[in-house]
Amino acid sequence: MSERYIGLMSGTSLDGVDGVLADFSDGLRVLGHASAPFDPRLKSELLALNQSGPDEIHRAQLAGNALMKVYAGVVHQLLATSGVALADVRAIGAHGQTVRHRPQEFDGPGYTVQLCQPALLAELTGIDVVADFRSRDVAAGGQGAPLAPFFHRALFGRAGETIGVLNIGGISNLSLLRADGSMLGFDCGPGNGLMDAWCQRHLGRPYDAEGAWAAGAVPDQKLLQTLLAEPFFAKAPPKSTGRDLFNEPWLQQRLAKFASLPPQQVQATLAELTARACSDNVMRHEPKLARLIVCGGGALNTHLMRRLQALLPGTQVVSSADAGLPPLQVEAAAFAWLARKAVRREPLDLKSTTGARGARVLGGIWPA
Repeated sequence: MSERYIGLMSGTSLDGVDGVLADFSDGLRVLGHASAPFDPRLKSELLALNQSGPDEIHRAQLAGNALMKVYAGVVHQLLATSGVALADVRAIGAHGQTVRHRPQEFDGPGYTVQLCQPALLAELTGIDVVADFRSRDVAAGGQGAPLAPFFHRALFGRAGETIGVLNIGGISNLSLLRADGSMLGFDCGPGNGLMDAWCQRHLGRPYDAEGAWAAGAVPDQKLLQTLLAEPFFAKAPPKSTGRDLFNEPWLQQRLAKFASLPPQQVQATLAELTARACSDNVMRHEPKLARLIVCGGGALNTHLMRRLQALLPGTQVVSSADAGLPPLQVEAAAFAWLARKAVRREPLDLKSTTGARGARVLGGIWPA
């Protein structure tokens, strides 16, 4: 059986799709990376579907179909650039696009929703598809997120060392891989999501390149404390979050008393919020952490990386590129790895990260 898998990830930042073609025959070897931005109309619709609206079921199904066409395009791009034949790929791990994340709410298990049409993706690519990774964990009493800590341990873990892995996408999440073999993983809070939305609103740009706009102003401490007063930050893990909580209405409500602040100062404060949400959790759970590996789009934000280092003076803060895998490839590679686990029927015990009752095989399989 082939040990080559494709992982596809579109995260809460809504900037597009990243895909990785990985070979697991001897550890992890990335054979190719490809990405595709979202068409503005699709991005707008995916963002709108994070909130209640008219004819949601119809719109969600069509958005899922459109998303699969982008996914399929990335798959074909990976095969074309790597020279790997379609028949040599065992399966695709497709995360889908999260539009609601409400685990352990309402009726006990709650729910999490990732728009994905795996049957359509299997038709478009001719490759088996593994998808719907989070729902089994939620059914088993877990948060459904984060799922990456086991992959982080497989990729970055070192025997006898405690290492932190911080993924900063739209939301930030932290994996603590401890020297004794134990592990802790949870969402910290906002990542790039609020900063991107504010930048789009005031500069007409999808994101603040290298954090340059934020770096040109001083955070407002009163606003920062108002934002940090959100109860989620004080909640003990296991915990996860998303745009259901940290969205533009949440921000606008808290900005009501700060209408006189210049937009650039708000951006600086949002960058500081992300840095504090992450660094405070490191200090709370692993204050003597020697090394923090940062991945996701946030690792490309020079200002944010500097702030993390300043807030964690005793910790070496590095990009995942320095640890062997570029920041924009880590999450996609994680879902290739999770697809392999599902195909091999290997359960993951996520008790220490999601709070699930026990080990479960994550993901359903749609044969080509």
